[in-house]
Amino acid sequence: MSGALAGRRVLITRPREQAQALERLVREAGGEPVCVPAIEIRELADLAPFHALADRLASFDLAIFVSRNAVCRALDLLGGRPWPAGLTVATVGQGSRAELEKRGFADVIAPAARSDSEALLALPVLAAVRGSRIVIFRGEGGRELLGQELAARGASVEHAVCYRRDVPEGAGMRSAWAGGMDAITVSSAEGLANLLAMLGEGAARRLARVPLFVPHPRVAVEAQRRALQQAIVAGPGDAEMVAALVAHFGAAR
Repeated sequence: MSGALAGRRVLITRPREQAQALERLVREAGGEPVCVPAIEIRELADLAPFHALADRLASFDLAIFVSRNAVCRALDLLGGRPWPAGLTVATVGQGSRAELEKRGFADVIAPAARSDSEALLALPVLAAVRGSRIVIFRGEGGRELLGQELAARGASVEHAVCYRRDVPEGAGMRSAWAGGMDAITVSSAEGLANLLAMLGEGAARRLARVPLFVPHPRVAVEAQRRALQQAIVAGPGDAEMVAALVAHFGAAR
């Protein structure tokens, strides 16, 4: 794969905390990674509700982390607080599972293929949760599907909000774009919306000329809704993203 992306500028729009591995892989493939976040992860103004819930962690049966950001922010906020014995841990994908394992968690429940709420909900272990108490660590806002479906299955669900997402100021994105892009990687529908907002007037027309690499079909559908027809579903992992980039530009040679 060495050199397969030679001469290609690849825009990476992930939050800074998540961009390093993909940046390295793009560079190893010969590409020029251009890292300009379309989402900024920020601290909450009021952490009292999080800490109040954290005091009751031992009362839950299952803790779910919706992303790598949720893992990092929640565990950092918990500090040295010991994890309750018997509190099972789950997450939506392999990236956040790896982060949990790096921080000492074992037997983490996570889907092996797709990295989303639907894939986690499809696991047999989450089919029979009636009477269970579940805490979901997540950012402010976001999708409600996971909590709603678990509640419909009879679980008692609470949310531990541990960060918020902001739209970055757009000058850096517009400056980077002025140099031209050969490919764009976007990790979520929210990131895509932010990217369009940051680029400003005529953004959709400019993006439509560049292949857009996304992790899930759901993001591709959102791209198509915004008239961006070159959305390529790569998969949730960094290696899958780079493999899709290599395959696309290799075929174009």
